[in-house]
Amino acid sequence: MGKLVGKAVVAQGGGPTAVINQSLVGVVLEARKFDCIENVYGALHGVSGIVKEEFLDLAQATTHNLEMAGRTPGSAMLSTRDKPDAEYCAKIFEVLKAHDVRYFYYIGGNDSADTCRIVNENAMAAGYELRVVHIPKTIDNDLLVTDHCPGFGSAGLFVSKAFAGINLDNRSLPGVYIGIVMGRHAGFLTAASIFAKKYPDDGPHLVYVPEKAFDIDKFLADVDKTYKEYGRCVIAASEGICNAQGEPMVTTLTKTDEKDAHGNVQLSGTGALGDALGDIIKKKLKIKRVRSDTFGYLQRSFLGTVSSVDANEAREVGEKAVQFSVWHNVDGSVAIRRTGDYSVEYFLTPLSTVARNSKSMPDEFIDDKNSTMTQEFKNYARPLVGDMPDYDRISAPKVEKLLKRGN
Repeated sequence: MGKLVGKAVVAQGGGPTAVINQSLVGVVLEARKFDCIENVYGALHGVSGIVKEEFLDLAQATTHNLEMAGRTPGSAMLSTRDKPDAEYCAKIFEVLKAHDVRYFYYIGGNDSADTCRIVNENAMAAGYELRVVHIPKTIDNDLLVTDHCPGFGSAGLFVSKAFAGINLDNRSLPGVYIGIVMGRHAGFLTAASIFAKKYPDDGPHLVYVPEKAFDIDKFLADVDKTYKEYGRCVIAASEGICNAQGEPMVTTLTKTDEKDAHGNVQLSGTGALGDALGDIIKKKLKIKRVRSDTFGYLQRSFLGTVSSVDANEAREVGEKAVQFSVWHNVDGSVAIRRTGDYSVEYFLTPLSTVARNSKSMPDEFIDDKNSTMTQEFKNYARPLVGDMPDYDRISAPKVEKLLKRGN
């Protein structure tokens, strides 16, 4: 059977990451090696650009330009939050067919995988040969099947560096600090904050993730105990923490239920959760110095904070997408399988296994008793996040007091 001949289209969807462009460049450079791929188009603003026929001819981009773009955070082809339904996907297929596109690569999360699934079904129903490959991307690290997702490692490195700096600040001027980290249903990114800990009394002292029900009374008890032990307390909390009834804490504490474009409770773009938790600590525990930050977009595309493993794997999933589609003439979603400590291999999983649904952290990653993460999580995430910068404390003996006036 001869190779499928035609053009290729690559697009990026959903939230950007620090390494999403490595996947884009991996697709383009690999696709340009194959004679059966006559041209490589990039769709501006993801699937929205496909429907509007807004393409860039990436075959004419220089290799140097592509390599530089690959090292740049954010979506180089621009992105979209459109969540295509069957009708929308039919329009995508219509455009791809009109341009004689035979290879479609979509870099994104589970919604992007679902778009690939529907477009693929349209092509099969029409008897049109089209290879559709989903390329994984998400800082939430919540895609099914794959061991981990490109984008998570670099975002996790930013979170761990941020909390390391926060901890140094908090130790200098003690108080309670709350950092709200992205993660609606999965706490992987918040959990990465534990790599900020170097000394036994370092923060984050408490970590709260969506996988475990959040109890406000236990939270206050945890903070009170930690504050009494260390004279300070650094807290990392996922934006998606919920109570035992599954209600987001941001709505139960603030009595608001603002929705985003997809009908979900608005979690990002607001400091409401951190402010509400801080107010309760001040009121109930009578601690005056309480501060909070919501990391928001900072953790997604922070320039200069990139995990080398994350960047390399993001490039390789793009390359493998092209290889699977050309060499094996198959559709699917590229996934990563861990084969050693640390090594990986890539495989293709059916689009239906990744589309729509998401995964959470396994129980063995979370230490309920200590409100932190286990060694199993550290073993899992450490290679992905990479090394932390060096920092230290002053190590010198105290001088004996002469006046004995106390502290």
